[in-house]
Amino acid sequence: MPPGARSVLDLSQTPLENPLSSLARCVEQSFAPGGALSRTEADFRPRPGQLRMALAVARTIEQGGVLVVEAGTGVGKTFSYLVPTLLSGEKVLLSTATKALQDQLHARDLPRLVQALGLPVRTALLKGRGSYLCLHRLEQARQHSAVHDGSVAQTLARIELWAQTTRSGDLAELPALDERSAAIPLATSTRDNCLGSQCPQFRQCHVLQARREALEADIVVINHHLFFADSAVRESGMAELLPTVRVVVFDEAHQLNETGVLFLGRQLGTGQLLDFARDLLAVGLQRARGMADWQGLGVQMERAARDLRLLSERVWPATRLSWEGEVPEGLSAAAWHGALAQVTQACLQALQSLEVVCEMAPDFVRLQERGTAILASLEQFAGPCAHDAVRWVEAGTQLQLVEAPLDIAVSMQARLQDSLTVTDGEETGRWPGENQERARAWIFTSATLGTDPQLRWFTEPCGLQGAAVLRVESPFDYAAQSAVYVPRHLVPPTDLQHGPQLAQLVGDAAQRLGGRTLVLTTTLKALRLLGHLLQARFADGSAGLEVLVQGQGAKRRLMDRFRIGSSQGQAGCILVASASFWEGFDVPGDALQLVVIDKLPFPPPDDPLVKARSHRIEQAGHRAFKNYSLPEAAVALRQGAGRLIRHESDAGILVIGDTRLVTKGYGRQLLAALPPMRQLQSEQEFAQALDALTRTSTKDSSCP
Repeated sequence: MPPGARSVLDLSQTPLENPLSSLARCVEQSFAPGGALSRTEADFRPRPGQLRMALAVARTIEQGGVLVVEAGTGVGKTFSYLVPTLLSGEKVLLSTATKALQDQLHARDLPRLVQALGLPVRTALLKGRGSYLCLHRLEQARQHSAVHDGSVAQTLARIELWAQTTRSGDLAELPALDERSAAIPLATSTRDNCLGSQCPQFRQCHVLQARREALEADIVVINHHLFFADSAVRESGMAELLPTVRVVVFDEAHQLNETGVLFLGRQLGTGQLLDFARDLLAVGLQRARGMADWQGLGVQMERAARDLRLLSERVWPATRLSWEGEVPEGLSAAAWHGALAQVTQACLQALQSLEVVCEMAPDFVRLQERGTAILASLEQFAGPCAHDAVRWVEAGTQLQLVEAPLDIAVSMQARLQDSLTVTDGEETGRWPGENQERARAWIFTSATLGTDPQLRWFTEPCGLQGAAVLRVESPFDYAAQSAVYVPRHLVPPTDLQHGPQLAQLVGDAAQRLGGRTLVLTTTLKALRLLGHLLQARFADGSAGLEVLVQGQGAKRRLMDRFRIGSSQGQAGCILVASASFWEGFDVPGDALQLVVIDKLPFPPPDDPLVKARSHRIEQAGHRAFKNYSLPEAAVALRQGAGRLIRHESDAGILVIGDTRLVTKGYGRQLLAALPPMRQLQSEQEFAQALDALTRTSTKDSSCP
């Protein structure tokens, strides 16, 4: 058991108030009627669940240890962890899932609370280096072959203009910048190509400036990727990226395991090879023209990367090819070994030329290190897979070789065991006490962390079996505000007519509602099919509906357009989406009243990571479906359903287009994982519920 962790403890029915705790008293006063929050927050009202979570967080901060909190939608978990961390006076890391959530925490939530509580607290925002402008890379960008593309050149011109005025260098400041733009990698650095202290722009480096501010701040907002990047750097023996703190809070913690698995493994992709080739060409021509055949070396590496990627050209995009033997499944052994040998040869020849010029500029030294790292990855992938890890090849716009652990348990336990106690003194906080050693506090929270009382879906793969557990139910009246409908007339998802039948149902319902419909698919294939069918149906515009499909435009633009809905003279919206839209997409109010999930979100059984995890469970004498697939589906279903009701005045209907939910024995368990919505039993009840939503505003009436 990690130091500071308790034996498994469900705090749901345990009194948390400590009458001797100064921090707990201040937290309670802040949330009380007439307290600091009610005086400054117009929409604030006391919520027992919110206070219960806040007191649990306060106790963990004071005593140290590990706390896992599942706080249902509407509890107000952000304030529940922010208020005690701000009042504690501790130096705190706040980690969340995405850069957008980081921006929200740092720019909206923290300033409001700091002002409300009247605290002299310094906050800082710290992202990965790819989020910041790199002045050195921007100087080199005009030498890059990609600038011949008009859109890339135009975006670079915008970045160059903005670079003259920005203080932070955070690309999020640039309005309407498409995160998919090919110009962004040209103006930012990666761990591979950053020159560090050898960079001619080192003193003006925006990444370095952000890290300095983080070291000086009381509250530092990071993301999960950066947390694991820091772990990797620590393991390499280099200085850590993040400041040392006593309190760490993970929001949206349900994403922690999957984020960490990919980050803690080893990856080598054709995109990485192409970046190396292009940087080799640009730096060679700029710094040592005529010293080597840079054009030929770049072309050789690009050809090797292209030939490697073409091995999977007949594979459906975003497919993971199992790699249990010597060669990935479905690929020719001769072609595979030949492609890797070609990459190795191109890399060796590049390194030979770099050896001659490496002392001419730090860029060449870094290129030499990158080439050496590529060779090391190739050598590792040529050998056997590590114990308790899994290998696969990711096919898509690039081909990625991946070896990853099955979960983050070992890594997290190592971090917890490394949580050396801190001497309690004036320098560590505002709450005076005797000089003593205090364990670090680790707090993990999300709206969805599992379906069993101990939240094992989350705690076991994260190595937190000894954590204290608290579950706080949502305050929403789901039975009054929402309903769930399983269309029994639909054919099973395995039937080819399932997609067309579901598209017909979605189209009919969306016409009744005037849009306001979000369709969440479990696969990209279903995304394309449903998107195509719905766009074809409403192409002439006569129904006054616009069909938005994920991938057909920047994600932020799709979200903003959907939230506008039919207001401002716009057409009503149907949004067909997958993957990232299942969570973190917040549309309170009338703009979203119907959420449709195409089928039960079981993990794909042929996915290499799923297969490896299932095999480990079977080897331990348990059933993989019961102990892995079913809990995974239940959590994903809850996350998707959570898009529907985001506020006390919201109302809507959840449609799950999979009859297994009512015909299979496990369906009862999955239904129980959903919020307590009223169940619609027939097409007639569904139609009546839709009509009721069109007759009444969700601001005035709940769903009948």
